[in-house]
Amino acid sequence: MGTMIQRYKLEEKDFRTPALASHPKALKGNNDLLSLSRPDVIREIHETYLEAGADILETNTFSSTSIAQDDYDLSHLAYELNVASATLAKEATDKYNKITPDQPRFVAGAIGPTNRTASLSPDVNDPGYRAVNFDQLAEAYSEQVRGLLDGGVDIILVETIFDTLNAKAALYAIQEVYEEKGIPLDPKEGGIPIMISGTITDASGRTLSGQTTEAFLISLSHVPLISIGLNCALGAKELRPYLKVLSEKAPFYISAYPNAGLPNEFGLYDQTAQEMADQVEEFLKDGLINILGGCCGTTPEHISVIASVSKKYKPRQLDFNTVEE
Repeated sequence: MGTMIQRYKLEEKDFRTPALASHPKALKGNNDLLSLSRPDVIREIHETYLEAGADILETNTFSSTSIAQDDYDLSHLAYELNVASATLAKEATDKYNKITPDQPRFVAGAIGPTNRTASLSPDVNDPGYRAVNFDQLAEAYSEQVRGLLDGGVDIILVETIFDTLNAKAALYAIQEVYEEKGIPLDPKEGGIPIMISGTITDASGRTLSGQTTEAFLISLSHVPLISIGLNCALGAKELRPYLKVLSEKAPFYISAYPNAGLPNEFGLYDQTAQEMADQVEEFLKDGLINILGGCCGTTPEHISVIASVSKKYKPRQLDFNTVEE
């Protein structure tokens, strides 16, 4: 989403709704706000990816929590942002489901990690300090989940997890809201599926809060997930060993949506669609994954080639009936 939004070269005025015309803080860069101020842009981006062959769209809600929006003094818009973004994505998938009824498209409600971590102190001189606690995260995530569900998402996706404690707060919130709305937690019982995706921050193979891939999996396996996987931070080549760990250990489907390589000195991504497809093809050959996509730097051109390559392979096999409770 961010990569595509950059192509539009939007200005400050594009991020302001009439109600925010005199808002005292600069809003440029608050991409989630575009679901309200420039829904035409977000709708067009969604449809471009669907045209390229995407089966799952993420909502434009990576930072749509009251915690993340607090940087812009817009915490009060969190619920509205989630409903609007989910509605836009759902309208796009509904449109394409009519065009390609044999290829169903789905909306994943994107829940980002927020810009605060519950496990680490932001102050090196005060290691015991926390900028946020579990209850605050759970409350913010609950509001986001309600908005996404009210907007009609098909899936809830907790993504780019760098701190598993934040993710646990998100899962706690999801469970609370599901119970509140009478939604089964288990997708096998008709519940709205929950996807989890962590991020490995460097070559150490650990999350920012220090967990190995296997520890990350164990920490979140108490919820009946539809999938667990990795996204962002690294390119496909660098993700492979950690996806292998998940594939061997996880009783869930496996997802992967790496960056289009690593950013250059200008923060841009140079990896071509074919180069990325060649790398993710290794995941497919080895039967490591079930869900495949792209994160930072991934354009519709990348998705188109990845979708084409994916058709040649069968997904990772997993018999849910043999998984021990």
